[in-house]
Amino acid sequence: MEIFYLDSHPYVELCDLLKFQGWCESGAAAKTVIAEGLVEVDSQVETRKRCKIVSGKVVTFNGESVRVEG
Repeated sequence: MEIFYLDSHPYVELCDLLKFQGWCESGAAAKTVIAEGLVEVDSQVETRKRCKIVSGKVVTFNGESVRVEG
């Protein structure tokens, strides 16, 4: 599992995290896969595109997972 560091930010928006991880080519592509129910946060399907992902959350998409750390 990969780790994404917030670097003193309180959170990262879900659509931005997918883009930063390289899982989606653009924010628009990230928003599409989120809306389609293909992304999970802590093992629950998440459809809010701008969901605030804070330290300790685990995001899963397309068989890959990332844990967000402060």
